[in-house]
Amino acid sequence: MSGTVNTVLEGILDTIERRGAAYFVLLDPEGPSIEENLEIARACENAGVDALLVGGSLQLRDACGRLAAAVKAASALPVIVFPGDAGFVTAEADAILFLSLVSGRNPRLLIGEHVRAAPLLRDAAVEPIPTAYMLVESGATTSVEYMSGTRPLPRTKPRIAMAHALAAQYLGMRIAFFDAGSGARQAVPAELVRAVASYIDLPVMVGGGIREPEGARELVAAGARIIVTGDVIEKTGDVTLLHRFAEAIHSR
Repeated sequence: MSGTVNTVLEGILDTIERRGAAYFVLLDPEGPSIEENLEIARACENAGVDALLVGGSLQLRDACGRLAAAVKAASALPVIVFPGDAGFVTAEADAILFLSLVSGRNPRLLIGEHVRAAPLLRDAAVEPIPTAYMLVESGATTSVEYMSGTRPLPRTKPRIAMAHALAAQYLGMRIAFFDAGSGARQAVPAELVRAVASYIDLPVMVGGGIREPEGARELVAAGARIIVTGDVIEKTGDVTLLHRFAEAIHSR
């Protein structure tokens, strides 16, 4: 991409063009303390992570805004909200994934929460990034599957995933996000990613169950252009994994 980068989405696309793929890390406002999340955020910046996601499936208190504000003060990385519903909207973030759960048939998550969130986003002047969100079977009932009341896409039937992603592209969404979910036993299959990436023009984003840099590298080789890891650092306590993930994901 040439010229000045003016929006978070333009920055993501520029990173993909320059580095081959982008690496995002998800911080959970309901998980570690703010101090622990800030340590992870600083380590992410030093390791070459490209952006930080803040959010999850459930918010028991107004934690997303507080964490987003703290992370923005401590790091220069873009802070993007990963919302479970309209209650995650905060003016403290740089952008929000304006997720439509196109893999499900729950009208609240296809359009209902968006109607609630849109005026809040306008008032907060937060950049919405229209994102097709698709759950994929992972071998376990994940938080997002339970909270959304929807069934995930079958992991062994890539044509179903391809059709959903193409419909999202035709609806004007800008990113196709395939997520195995929090607590996934298995990551999204590389074969599914390869089939979808060759079928649509949108950047394919993949998260859930990615625990090793080698797995991330395989997904990038299959066509993923954004990789998301979640609590792998929190669970292992090994911040050097961030460097290894960044090296595996950035192919240029």
